[in-house]
Amino acid sequence: MAPSPEVRQEWSATDISSRLAVIRGLRRRIAANAEYLVQALAARPGRNAAESVSAELLPLAEACRFLEREAARLLAPRRLGRRGRPVWLFGVEAEVRREPVGTVLIVGPSNYPLLLPGVQAVQALAAGNAVLVKPAPGCRAPMDLLAGWLEECGLPQGLFRVLDESAEAVGGAVEAGIDKLVLTGSAGTGRAVAERLARHLVPSTMELSGNDAVFVLPGADVEEVARALAFGLRLNGSATCIAPRRVFVPLELAAGLEKAVERHAASIPPAPVPAPTMRRLVALARDAVADGARPLSGLPEESGTGMAPLVLADARPDMALLREELFAPILSLVPVRDMAEALDGAALSPYALGASVFGPEREARALALRIDAGTVTVNDLIVPTADPRLPFGGRHASGWGVTRGAEGLLEMTQVKAVCVRTGRQRPHFDPPREGDDALMLAALRLLHGGPGTRAGAVRRLVRALRRRFKP
Repeated sequence: MAPSPEVRQEWSATDISSRLAVIRGLRRRIAANAEYLVQALAARPGRNAAESVSAELLPLAEACRFLEREAARLLAPRRLGRRGRPVWLFGVEAEVRREPVGTVLIVGPSNYPLLLPGVQAVQALAAGNAVLVKPAPGCRAPMDLLAGWLEECGLPQGLFRVLDESAEAVGGAVEAGIDKLVLTGSAGTGRAVAERLARHLVPSTMELSGNDAVFVLPGADVEEVARALAFGLRLNGSATCIAPRRVFVPLELAAGLEKAVERHAASIPPAPVPAPTMRRLVALARDAVADGARPLSGLPEESGTGMAPLVLADARPDMALLREELFAPILSLVPVRDMAEALDGAALSPYALGASVFGPEREARALALRIDAGTVTVNDLIVPTADPRLPFGGRHASGWGVTRGAEGLLEMTQVKAVCVRTGRQRPHFDPPREGDDALMLAALRLLHGGPGTRAGAVRRLVRALRRRFKP
């Protein structure tokens, strides 16, 4: 299943400029043949062409260009100079190298079937790895296009392989032997895959479920907040891992925000939702209403296949609807006395993928530093995460590790430290001698003791050296 060791080793040994030339060629083919990708993504329900270009093609092309500009510097060996080197390691030269991990299995999602596995794949290839991609069901077409274009751009045959779409393909690849797995999916899927990887001691990066919080500060423009929330409900049918789900709003702004959100949400068309998901969401919504939440529109039918935005006012953070993973156009408005109460309420959910803050910039920046989430956006939603420089990843039940950005590229590598002893002196090879302990203790106190101990330490060190090296 994985490419031959010879092909993989040849690619990892290829000069970084040659690897990046392949990435550059792919970027240009994405631009020249964009219509083919848009057509391949047309199977994604509820998605128009403009959204495919803005949400998938453009960010993927920017991710390629980021690698072209930055990967050589980020992957270059880092040579350590004399500064900070322990004095007893005189003559030792050291460097830290980043090497490919080997074969990376990427498990792609259905909501962004080009962008997410595409960025992860080009980062893995730039780092010198071989790549296996397991697309989500019905999402193979864009990955097949990338595979063909990469080979046209000079990627050795077999180095980028698209597996079948079945869940069994992941297990088969793990059993056959991989060196790292990158998964985007639900927390349940991540847990099951992580258990399987543990048996093989295979490391992973996992971007898992979300139930993102939005914090509305006093002084926020309620109309702008409502427009942003409507955007989050509309984009990609709200099938976005960092779409807004829980909105913590001060009591004095709650009524105004409620009316503005209701007005904007009314124009959003229904989004396709799978039947099992619909049944679970309707049950959660009904429980929330029975516990005091107030729907601003009728609850959806369990038997429906499309879901208009559902906004619940007067929600509480301890409701199950606000603590479980959600992947549909649902929004809960939670009135709070202050942001301390909001932070406590947000912490009741195990998911910490992303969050947003709206309000005066100074106060919003300060609050962003207190939020427990992998990504925090101030006065915006979702869009800034398309910046190829930014790492992306979650905390707690939302996963571990990051993709994208410099940190995402380095996740596709393993570290090797190389130390070289120059010269001919190797005193540590000699058997221990009497007085060695006094010598080392004197050196310890001289190097690491406080100002009051150094004078005496110098005298003790001199005496220890004389005893150690007396004829």
